[in-house]
Amino acid sequence: MKSISVIGSGTMGNGIAHVFAQHGYTVALIDIQAAQLEKAMATISKNMDRQVSKGSLSEEQKTEAISRITTFTDLQEGVKNADLVVEAATENMALKLDIFRKLDEFAPKKAILATNTSSISITKIGAVTQRPEQVIGMHFMNPVPVMKLVEVIRGYATSDSVTEIIMNLSKKLSKIPVEVNDYPGFVANRILMPMINEAIYSLYEGVAGVEEIDTVMKLGMAHPMGPLQLADFIGLDVCLSILRVLHEGFGNPKYAPCPLLVNMVEAGYKGAKTGEGFYLYTPGIKDLVVASRFSKN
Repeated sequence: MKSISVIGSGTMGNGIAHVFAQHGYTVALIDIQAAQLEKAMATISKNMDRQVSKGSLSEEQKTEAISRITTFTDLQEGVKNADLVVEAATENMALKLDIFRKLDEFAPKKAILATNTSSISITKIGAVTQRPEQVIGMHFMNPVPVMKLVEVIRGYATSDSVTEIIMNLSKKLSKIPVEVNDYPGFVANRILMPMINEAIYSLYEGVAGVEEIDTVMKLGMAHPMGPLQLADFIGLDVCLSILRVLHEGFGNPKYAPCPLLVNMVEAGYKGAKTGEGFYLYTPGIKDLVVASRFSKN
């Protein structure tokens, strides 16, 4: 594995590109929008500057890592030399299936095709290709340069050898891979999303306010961030999408998304990225909570 192509230059995509480049891999970062690619490279540079200031990366290492990343707006050109493709596009089934059909055509036959999906079936994605044994889930956590976990998800047809390669590769990125099987939500989101949904139901039913719910989980359960603020950071639209995958996949009403979550997403309140979710955020500074929309004060 030397040449890595990453599709999608948003939060997850630029984080994945960052980590691969930092660990010596040649990276092709692909997006349909040139402006988004420029923004992604600026983000990667800023995040590496933070590492330099903390002493975990030298200025020379940063320069070398940045030089390993080349941006592309043409999918075919961006994947033509790939040993591994990691798709990190929007969490949308139709979009991902379309991308993988094209990857099967454009990427070298030896290339492994991975997806960073947080909930969509690896088996279903692999089935639209002529190489399902080479299709696998590689679910990084956000923020990618910081979080150690990689969920490595085997589709029904994923081979043992491909799974072993991705497990070993993840370790070379200084990550801790965990192998799981392909069922809705895998492990992380099958457990996390019902918790977030229940927190939203607790707000919806008037059990407590936003700050109160988050404080209980932070102080009582030692969570570093409350579930409602975490939902804002993940994106309320993403949370809704994953819950719908779980609800459809299991046919169990316990996964039904809370009506409050549905209404907020339909109204455009999608969390930190839009400036408002369960909390309000200063535009362009997603990590700064200003006040709660649902505050009792």
